[in-house]
Parts: sequence; C-alpha cells; structure tokens
Amino acid sequence: MATTELQLRAQMCEIGRRLWQRGLVGAAEGNLSVRLGPRSLLCTPTGMSKGHLKPNDLVVIDLQGQPSREESRMPSSEIKLHLKIYAKRPDCVAVIHAHPPTATGFALAGEEIPDNLLPEAAMVLGSVATAPFAMPGTQEVPDSIDPLVEDHKTILLSHHGAVVMGLDLEDAYNRMETLERIARIVLTARLLGDPKPIPAKAFDELLKTSLTGRLER
Repeated sequence: MATTELQLRAQMCEIGRRLWQRGLVGAAEGNLSVRLGPRSLLCTPTGMSKGHLKPNDLVVIDLQGQPSREESRMPSSEIKLHLKIYAKRPDCVAVIHAHPPTATGFALAGEEIPDNLLPEAAMVLGSVATAPFAMPGTQEVPDSIDPLVEDHKTILLSHHGAVVMGLDLEDAYNRMETLERIARIVLTARLLGDPKPIPAKAFDELLKTSLTGRLER
C-alpha cells in the first residue's frame, strides 16, 4: 500500500522524536528527508528540535531544494547534502543526518568503524566511509561525500556527525541507530583489549549477502 504524505509527515515526526530521545541529535541539530514523488521531497525545517516536530512543521521542496509556494518555513541548511544523495542514488528513498556521539567521536579521532567485527556492521551498515571535513551549511558538504555516495550507505562526516541512506524512513533510522550502537561496542572492545574480527570465511559469506553499499532488502 502506498504511503500518503500525511503518513510520511507523521512518521518523520516520530523518527525525529526517537533520534532526539536516544541522544542521536540535540537542540536543533540533524535533518531528515524522504521522497514524496519523482520531483519532490519532504524534509525537516531549519532551526527546530527534531524531538518536538509537528506534521505541519515539515517542508515540501523540489529536487533543487526550493520550497513550494505554500511553505512558510525554510528547509534545513544541510538540504544540499540530501540532494546530492538523491541525485546519485535512485535506490535511496530516505536520508538522515545526525550527530551520534560515539560514532562522531570515531570521526573526530580519524578512526574507522570496522565492518568485520559484528555481523550487523557488515549487513546493516556496509562499509562505513569517512568524508573529509567540510564547512557545515555550504556546498563543501555535498562535494565532500560525492566520491563516496555510490558505494556506501553509511558515511561519517569528519567533525560533523554522520549521514545514512534508507529504503524508507524506518530503514534509515535503523541504520543510524545501529551505527551508534556498533560504535559503542567497538569502543568498549578496544578499551578491554584487542577486538578479534569475524573469521575470514564467515565474513566473506556475510559480504555476499550484505550487498555492501546497496539498499535492497
């Protein structure tokens, strides 16, 4: 059954609330978007807490980032990040940018989040890439991820959080939540000692079923 715009608005508010409650965003941080149709997106507005959104707060924009005439709010200042992903990934239906604390800590330290320590890392996140630092709110941000978008569905943004893609809003949210959980587990394992990777043969089998950067279930 096709999801209506009203349903997508309600779902986006619910997922914004979950991101805020789990500490994946704070204050007015982060942004979400989802495809409404072949030429339009629904996205979060600039300057509002994602934990307290109402359906009418959300903004309809075109694929150039321009809001419709009826809109009274402006889209997030990071909407260009989302537009870059949609332009290069027709299989992507939803995008979430957040600031998961532990995963962002890995980006700050210049450390990768390995995909060979936990099955969920290989199967849900795929290979996690790290984009170089780019000034928030500028064209530098989409330019920084441009070489990574086609082969990754989970990207750390140096000094700036993370962005994930999804087949829908729920899929994107699950990927962001999994990213932070795996980052915490890897950090704990490193504090305890030297994490042992999944045996090579088993990891190769996981990669065959994970589709790496692809989003198909």
